[in-house]
Amino acid sequence: MADAKKTLVERLFAEQAGTLRAYLLRRVRRQSDAAELAQEVYVRMLRVSDAEAIRNPEAYLYTVASNLAKEHARHERGAGAPLDVNDPTVQAQLAALPGLCGDLDAERRVARLREVLQQLPPKWRAAIVLQYWHGLSYEEIGTRLGVSSNMVKKYLNQALAHCRRRMARLR
Repeated sequence: MADAKKTLVERLFAEQAGTLRAYLLRRVRRQSDAAELAQEVYVRMLRVSDAEAIRNPEAYLYTVASNLAKEHARHERGAGAPLDVNDPTVQAQLAALPGLCGDLDAERRVARLREVLQQLPPKWRAAIVLQYWHGLSYEEIGTRLGVSSNMVKKYLNQALAHCRRRMARLR
C-alpha cells in the first residue's frame, strides 16, 4: 500500500513537475515560492491515507496545488495588511526613535527613507508630509488634497505599509 502511494507520487512528480511549478508560478509570482509550494504538494500527496481512492491523481494534484496557492495568497495578504494609523500601538512605534548604532547608520536610514518616500505616489507622499511633519488632522489634509478624510486615512495606511516593506529591506 505504501509502495503504491510512493510510486504514484513519484510518477506524478516525474510527469508533472515542470507543469506544476509553472501553474504555481502563475499564481504566486515568485520562483522560490512556486518551488516551495510544489514540494509541499508532493508532501501532502504522500500524506493521503488512501491513495487508491483517488480516481484522477492529476486532478487531485492540481486541486491540492490550487488550495496551497490560495493559502499562500491569504498568508501574503495578512502579512502585508494595512496598518491602522489610529491604533495606539502603531502611533507608539511611529513616535519611538529607532536605536541608532552610529551616525553612519542614521545617515543611511535617513537617505533610505528619503528614497522610499520619493517612490510613493504624490498624494500618499503629501499625506505623510502633512501628517507627520506638519501635524495636520485628516480633515485638514483632506481639504488640502481635495479628498475625504477616509481617503486620507487610506493614503496614510498604504504609504506606511509601503515604507515599512521598503525600509525592512535595509535591515
